Amino acid sequence: MDEEIKNALEVLRKGGTILYPTDTVWGIGCDARNKDAVAKVFRIKQRAEYKSMVTLVCDHTMLNRYVKEVPEVAWDLLEAADTPLTIIYPDARMLADNVIAADGSVGIRLVKDEFCKNLIHKFGKPIVSTSANISGEASPSSFNEIKLDILNKVDYIVNWRQKENNSVQPSTIIKVAMNGEFKIIRK
Repeated sequence: MDEEIKNALEVLRKGGTILYPTDTVWGIGCDARNKDAVAKVFRIKQRAEYKSMVTLVCDHTMLNRYVKEVPEVAWDLLEAADTPLTIIYPDARMLADNVIAADGSVGIRLVKDEFCKNLIHKFGKPIVSTSANISGEASPSSFNEIKLDILNKVDYIVNWRQKENNSVQPSTIIKVAMNGEFKIIRK
């Protein structure tokens, strides 16, 4: 695992894209603060830039750095979650403009997966995570379902957990507001 983290870090630091295992589905990722790298991910996915992407962070400190304020309800939801949870927070900051939605919000997942957590911690910045598929197509549930189109366009493919054939699901997505209201976007 350490060698794969080292290789992925080298690519991320140069503004490249990676294909990597997450706590949900395989993801296409890059530095969430690098506008050009994020634009490349949009091109790889053939996705319209007005559709935002999820950002992964490794701990509470990093989460607090990239949103103006974490609503109290978000802490309660994170504590109660027993499966991966992406929360859409209001008032994103210090991220690439093309990661932030038109309303100023951003979807962030606090990862528990060991590989992701270590990679993000060593990188010191959040990483984009969007499913490894062309926009509009089904998300691959394992590495061997990822299409050649994706494999050929990323700068680095992480050689970790490629043989796993788990039945994984995308994360639950909940949008929160500062007043404590929340809305389930995807279950």
